[in-house]
Amino acid sequence: MSEPLSSRLATPADIPALKVLMERSISLLLPAFLSPEEVTASHEVMGLDTQLIADGTYFVIEAGGAIAGCGGWSRRATLFGGDHTSGRDAALLDPATEAARVRAMYTDPDFTRRGVGRLILSLCEERAAAEGFKSCEMAATMGGEPLYTACGYHRIEPFEAETSSGVRVPLVRMGKAL
Repeated sequence: MSEPLSSRLATPADIPALKVLMERSISLLLPAFLSPEEVTASHEVMGLDTQLIADGTYFVIEAGGAIAGCGGWSRRATLFGGDHTSGRDAALLDPATEAARVRAMYTDPDFTRRGVGRLILSLCEERAAAEGFKSCEMAATMGGEPLYTACGYHRIEPFEAETSSGVRVPLVRMGKAL
């Protein structure tokens, strides 16, 4: 029987472990959906946005003392990417007219198919709704899209993130009313 999942807000002390989890998740889970070149390029456009930790909107999911996953939501305009990603926008969103952002969701490969992603989504949606947001949007990876669809998100538009290597990483903007 698998260990029960628990959640807490991420702290700056979690950053090194979260970065390792993200690297493992990208490297080991995305090859089922992307070419080797796209997986390599994904490291350039994905990763930890420490603004989410500072804002108190980023969760760590644990099971049996191990970090099983992480993810969060944002009241800021940036749709995706880590601290190193270009095009970030820290402007605050208007909950009455704009969608909260679900951001930086990663599951450790040892914990897939155990409810980690669903738990993160429920936490994000609950907290965003409590702050008056009426909907959420995200930039989903090809690996995450099946989960998000199963959780009620719909495709808004596919797009590609450009990288310095010229490889384009396929993503899809998805949304859900809360």
